[in-house]
This record gives sequence, structure tokens and C-alpha cells, in this order.
Amino acid sequence: MKSSVLRLSLGIVVPLVLSLLFLKLLPKETAMPKTYEIFGVKIHKNSPQSKLTELGVTTWPKYESGPSKIPWSFKAEETMYLLEGKVKVTVEGSVGSFEIGAGDLVVFPKGMNITWEVIESLKKHYSLKE
Repeated sequence: MKSSVLRLSLGIVVPLVLSLLFLKLLPKETAMPKTYEIFGVKIHKNSPQSKLTELGVTTWPKYESGPSKIPWSFKAEETMYLLEGKVKVTVEGSVGSFEIGAGDLVVFPKGMNITWEVIESLKKHYSLKE
């Protein structure tokens, strides 16, 4: 019994420790990309510059806003890249909210209704897809 518990522990602990060491050895500026979906919104943290270039983000229209709170309905799928600021998003019909900020590449689906609250002045590039 003890040997199987030890084997199980080593099978979990050793890979975990090695993973943590690998991440610790990465230079601070090498942030690992992270992608997730919440309430139907796709959020890509730390998108590599190559991805932004591939999408042509710098050629997209630019939008700026100071602190504000408005209801918003997406008439088309909107992909945005936040250059500066922080926004609190509450999706209509959901419980809770989430924040997006500088460096996030975010995709809102067509037809989604939200409350858009700019917490810190916002600068973003955006692209609409019917």
C-alpha cells in the first residue's frame, strides 16, 4: 500500500515540480499565451506579436473611451485588441462579470448583449465580421 501511494505521489509531484521549474526559468518577458472562454466570449491573453501581425491588428480601426458605463449589443462578431485600459463586462442573462485589459485579444459573438464598463481609459483596435 505504501509503495503504491509513494508511486502515485511521485507520479504527480515530480511532473508538477518540473513544470514549475521550467516556468520559473523562462525570462520574465516570456509570458505564456492563455486562451479561455467565459459566457461565450473568447479571451486570448498574451497573444504573440506574430498572431497580431497575422490578423493585421494595427490596420484595424481604433476606438478610445474614458471611464463610462453603457449597455451594448453586438450587431456583428467583434474582435478587439486592447492597447490600454481596463473594462468590466457583464453579459446579459449571466451571473457575474469579468474584466479585460491591455494586451487582451477578445472575440464577442454577434447578437450578444452586455454592459460595458470602462474602468480605466480605453484604447483598442477592433474588427467586425458579419
